[in-house]
Amino acid sequence: MIAESLSRTITALLACSALAGSGLPETALAAPVPDTPAIDGHDNAHAAAGEEPAEIVVAGHPPVDFSLLASSATLEGDQLVAEMRGQVGEMLAKLPGVSATSFAPGVSRPVLRGFDGDRIRVLVDGIGSVDASSVSADHAVVFDPLTVDHIDVVHGPAVLLFGGQAIGGAVNALDKRIPRKVPLAIEVTALAGFGSAAEERTLGAAIDVPVADRLAVHFDANWRKSGDVRVGGPVNAPALRQELLADADEHRADGEAAEAAELEAIARLTGRVPNSAARSHTLGAGIAFIDAGGNLGLSVQRYDSRYGVPIRPGTAHDSLPVSIDLVQTRVDLRAALNFAGLFESLQLRGAYGDYSHVELEGTEAGTRFDGNGYEMRADLIQRNNGGWRGRSGIEVMHRKLAIDGLEAFAPDYMVGRFGVFTLQSIELGKGIEAELAGRYEHATVRSNPVAFRRTFNLWSGAAGLSWVPAEGWKLGANIIRGARAPAPEELLSDGLHAATQAYETGDPTFTAETSTGYEVYLRYNRGPISLSLTGYHSEFPRFIAARPTGAEIDGLPVFRYAQLPARFQGFEMAAEFEALQWDNGTLTLDISADYTHAQLKGTGPVPRIPPLRLRGGAEIRQGALRLGGEVEWNQAQNRIAEFEASVAGFTMVNLQADWHPLGEDGPITLLFAANNVLNVNARRASSFTREFVPLAGRDLRVTVKISF
Repeated sequence: MIAESLSRTITALLACSALAGSGLPETALAAPVPDTPAIDGHDNAHAAAGEEPAEIVVAGHPPVDFSLLASSATLEGDQLVAEMRGQVGEMLAKLPGVSATSFAPGVSRPVLRGFDGDRIRVLVDGIGSVDASSVSADHAVVFDPLTVDHIDVVHGPAVLLFGGQAIGGAVNALDKRIPRKVPLAIEVTALAGFGSAAEERTLGAAIDVPVADRLAVHFDANWRKSGDVRVGGPVNAPALRQELLADADEHRADGEAAEAAELEAIARLTGRVPNSAARSHTLGAGIAFIDAGGNLGLSVQRYDSRYGVPIRPGTAHDSLPVSIDLVQTRVDLRAALNFAGLFESLQLRGAYGDYSHVELEGTEAGTRFDGNGYEMRADLIQRNNGGWRGRSGIEVMHRKLAIDGLEAFAPDYMVGRFGVFTLQSIELGKGIEAELAGRYEHATVRSNPVAFRRTFNLWSGAAGLSWVPAEGWKLGANIIRGARAPAPEELLSDGLHAATQAYETGDPTFTAETSTGYEVYLRYNRGPISLSLTGYHSEFPRFIAARPTGAEIDGLPVFRYAQLPARFQGFEMAAEFEALQWDNGTLTLDISADYTHAQLKGTGPVPRIPPLRLRGGAEIRQGALRLGGEVEWNQAQNRIAEFEASVAGFTMVNLQADWHPLGEDGPITLLFAANNVLNVNARRASSFTREFVPLAGRDLRVTVKISF
């Protein structure tokens, strides 16, 4: 009776939550309650008395089988653990088409096909990170890799599920903090790691406990600390070193010997990047009720981080070390109601976040960012009906941000969005499948201190066609029309932006940024060979970019945002071949490549675009042991925007091994990695700080993961 009462109560709560929001597709494979028939062919998970109870599972991996998602990439399993870093940008940077802002070891967002900032959505279970990471390159993404099951990088029309502004793509981390199953017994995962380049230490643990037949709770904690990162050569790039030495000569000529000596020492600095240390810790808890009729779960997270912000040497702002002290409290909701008939489920997702960070100059508080916001969505999932399937829903987002301090480059503002979307797929026969997606969004940007209010009505749409001409092959093409409201910083900026070391001014009269994108792809996956090749082309009639004016304020260049025609085009390729196979072992070869060409028409290249990159690797598996190595070559980036310096090419060699000493499914995983084995001095072209923050030098990493 108690269980039946609880079930009815939870079902009522689910119904009341129907307007709260939803995440990515989550097919509930939950088994029915006792004495009810099986659903969709799944056996009763609550066995009769005396029988072994079966596990109740809810949403292991979302069903991303739409052809619209054919160009997605995923980081999961041992590879996810091996690439675990404090920031999601660095974790994904080896995937085709992905680079990172690499502002500093403690802050790095992903760059997809040359796009970053507001044109990329970084999500947790389909909901935004509810932080200020898209506002500025020196703002970290609030992200805890310990509780992540896998991370998907999504391109193509499917991004319209997450917002018309995500024209560059979306990064979604599937989180486990709200339990997705009721385990048979207590489950524990613990992880410890060390990285030599920054003396990085990581400790984390998570525990899932079955409280009742349909109720599970989760607790987790994660701690990470690193020192100044060691690099493989000079800290400052050649052009910057020459600039610093020229300034030193001027000081010496003016009789300022001490100042000249200081600049010369900075110019010749090697070894470690000053003020690049970082630390963070996270505490989280979640609870979920899981039943055949649906599920309901809540979680709370407290994230606390402090990281150094390297400042370009030789400026008036490098006298004291700058760091950011960041905290966020976030509450998440996930729920689903399962149906029979035309619709499979109603999936609900929501999050509220309270965020703040202080930019410290030494120990003195400088600029402060305080904000809060919520995002909610509800997705109605259609059951596959004769080859027709789909997902439709609504999404609501509201975010406020207050900036206070001498370097407040934008006034306090509020952003609100309301969106309605659908994604439909139908099989036409003879291996042909058609897809359609559409989204309407009403966006508002308001700033009371400057009496500013703008609204934007945004229409986005997509269509795709795919064909399977033979077993293992797939050809497809997509067209996407995207629309993005200008970010508040693009509309309202008027001040020093420490991250870009420039004085930035916005334009409150901007119209919506629209684009038309085309994508063609080829896939092959059969036997020992898999291949993926994608070409893309996007046209922007009014792309928003910061352009230099030639003026200076307080010794810093002035950049003004402008709307200009732009074109982005490029390709991604990945192939894998199982070259040899023997008793309990294989040899696999793989290769990947990516390239983006981006142009502001009539003006010049778009800033910070990654160059051509080629990567080749080999992997040997022998039972529970895996050994791998790769060579990554990055071409020099000489297609640079005005006031940018060329970026030298580089070649990195990386080695990796993982071993499951108690068997592939055993509780212990040992991982070893040697990144940048040759200790090369490398810089990412997509980074604002590339001239004085190189990538890490030789980095030996050891990780131990225990699960039971």
